[in-house]
Amino acid sequence: MSSSSTYETCLADLSSSSSATPSTEDLLICISNSFDESQTSTDSAVNVFYLLYAASLVFLMQAGFAMVAAGCVRLNNVQNTLLKNLLDACGASLGFYTLGYAFAWGGSTDVSTTDVTFIGKENFFMIGLDFAEESFWLFQLAFCSASATIVAGTLAERCQMGAYLGYSLMLAGFVYPVVVHSIWSPAGFLSANRLNGILWDVGMIDFAGSAVVHTTGGMTALIATKVLGPRTGRFTDLRGRVLATPKDFTGHSLALQMLGVFILWFGWYGFNTGSIIHLTQHMNYTFVSSIAINTTLAAASGAITTLFVNTVVQERLTGEVTYNLQYTMNGCLSGLVAITAGCAVVESWASIIIGIVGGVLYLMCSKLLVKHHIDDAVDGIPVHLINGVWGTLSVGLFAVPELLETLHNRSDHCGWFYSWSRGSADATLLACQIVGLLFVLSWVTVTMFPFFWVLNYLGWLRSDSLEEVIGLDVGYQGGVLQARGHKDEVESRMDNYISEYVKQREERAALKQINDTSTHGRILLGVSLHSVNNILDSSLRGETKEKENSLTRATSAIDIMERSNNSRKSSQGDLESNKSEKLSSLAQINDSLRSAASEPIQDNNSNEVQDEPWLDN
Repeated sequence: MSSSSTYETCLADLSSSSSATPSTEDLLICISNSFDESQTSTDSAVNVFYLLYAASLVFLMQAGFAMVAAGCVRLNNVQNTLLKNLLDACGASLGFYTLGYAFAWGGSTDVSTTDVTFIGKENFFMIGLDFAEESFWLFQLAFCSASATIVAGTLAERCQMGAYLGYSLMLAGFVYPVVVHSIWSPAGFLSANRLNGILWDVGMIDFAGSAVVHTTGGMTALIATKVLGPRTGRFTDLRGRVLATPKDFTGHSLALQMLGVFILWFGWYGFNTGSIIHLTQHMNYTFVSSIAINTTLAAASGAITTLFVNTVVQERLTGEVTYNLQYTMNGCLSGLVAITAGCAVVESWASIIIGIVGGVLYLMCSKLLVKHHIDDAVDGIPVHLINGVWGTLSVGLFAVPELLETLHNRSDHCGWFYSWSRGSADATLLACQIVGLLFVLSWVTVTMFPFFWVLNYLGWLRSDSLEEVIGLDVGYQGGVLQARGHKDEVESRMDNYISEYVKQREERAALKQINDTSTHGRILLGVSLHSVNNILDSSLRGETKEKENSLTRATSAIDIMERSNNSRKSSQGDLESNKSEKLSSLAQINDSLRSAASEPIQDNNSNEVQDEPWLDN
C-alpha cells in the first residue's frame, strides 16, 4: 500500500465520521496506525512461513533416520525397518494431535505467567489454536517425531510391529510432552523462557533440544534395548554361552547410511535455526547465521575427530591404518546432537570443542555398549543419549554472557569458564543443566521402563525367534528373499528355515480355524507345534535321514534288477554270473547303510551345532 493511498483512505475514513475537516494530527495518527498494522501483518506472515519452512526441514529428517536404519540392518529386514520408521512418524502425529501438544504447551505460552505447572491442560485436538499457533504446532510435531524415531533404529531386526506403534503413541502423547512442558514452556519449573520465578534466576537452557529431544529419545532407546535383549547370535551361541568375540551384523548398505547422514545434517539447519521461533522479534534474526555456522562446525569436528581417533587406536592395536566410514558418519551425528542445546549461546570455537568431545564420547560409549552386551543396531544410544547429555552440560561451561543477555535479557549466571574471567567460579547455570538432565532421565525411566516391561511380559515386544532368523521382511511383509549376503551356516540352510517357517504359519492358521469353529467351548492355544528345537533336531538328524533315503533307493534298485532279470528268462551263464555279482555288491551296500542308520544321532556337543549361533533363544 502506497503512502498516497494510505493518506486517502485515512482522509476518507475521518471525513465520514465527522463533518469537519480532519486535523493534521488525526491524519498522522491514522497513517501511523495503518503502517503499524501492515508491519505487524508482515511480521506474522514471515514468522509463520519461517516456522513452516523449518518444520519441513525437521520433518525431512525422518527420511534421514529411515535411510540410516535401513542401511544398518541386513537385507532381509529392510522393508520392516522402513515400515516401522513410517509408523513412528504416523503414531507420533496422532499422539501429538490428541494429547501431546496440549500436555506440552496447552495454555502455557505466556512468558509473563507466574504459574508453575507440571503439565498443560488446554488445546486438546488443536482446539482453540489460531493460524500462528498452528504453524508452531507443526514445528513442535516435527521435533516430537524425531524423538520417537531415535528408538526405531536401536531396536531393529527383533521387535514386533505393534510395539513400535504403541511406544510411539506413548512417547509422543505423554512422556515427551511432559519434558517439553518442564523445560521449554514458560509454565515449566525448569524453564528459562519466562520473566519471573526462574530456577536459581537462570533456568535450564536447552535451545534446540539436546536434552528435550535427544536425551529423551536416547534414554527410551536404552531402556527398550535392555528389556528387549540383543539380536540372536550377537553375543552368545545357541547354548547361551558368551562368545569370545561378539558377532558383527554388518549392514547391507553404507551408501544408504551416508545418504541418511547428509539428509539429517541438512535437516539440522531447520532443527537448530528454527528454534528461534519468532524471527522478527527483538534481535532474534541476528542469531540465525551464527546458529547455522556452529551447527556446521560441530558436525565437521565430530566426524574428523572420530575418524582420526579410531584410526590411531586401530593402528596401535593391529599395526594397520584403517579408515572406518561408519564411525565417521556417527561422529558427525554426535557433533550435531551435542551442539543442539547451546548453538545460540556459544562461540564458534566452542562449537568445535563441543564437536571434538562429542566424537570421542561416541567412540568410547559405542565400545562400552558392546562390552556390556547391549545391542544397538545403529549406535543410536551413544549418538543421542550420551551426546545429548554432553551437549546439555556444555551450555553450563561455554555459554557467553553477551549472548545470554540478548536472548534471555539476563547474564548474571553464564558458562562456568566465562565466570572465571569475572573472578568467580559461579556454576549456577551448570547446576541448572544437571538438575534438568536428572529430571529427564528419571522421568523417562519411571514411565518407559514399566511400559516396555509389560509389553515384554505379555509377549508383545520381541519377535518370534524363527522370524528373526529368516528376517522380519518375510515374517511381516510376506515377501520372499530375492537376494542374500555372504554364505554362512545360517544362509546355507535358509531354504530349510523358510520351509519350516511356512509350516509354522500353516499350523497357526489351522489352530485358529479350529478355535473359530469349535462348538465345545474349548480353545486351543495358537502356538506352533514346531519350534526352534525342531529345526535343531532336524539339522542333527539330517545326515542319518540322508543315509536312510540312500538305503531305500538301494533296496528298490535290487528289486528292479531282480524283476528285470527274471523276466528275461535268459540261460546264459555269464549273465547269471553278472547278476550274482551285482546282487552281492548291492547287499553289501545294504548292510553298510543299515549299520550307518543304526548309529546314534550326533551328540548336542558336536562342533557343527556349536558353530551355529543363531539359536541362542
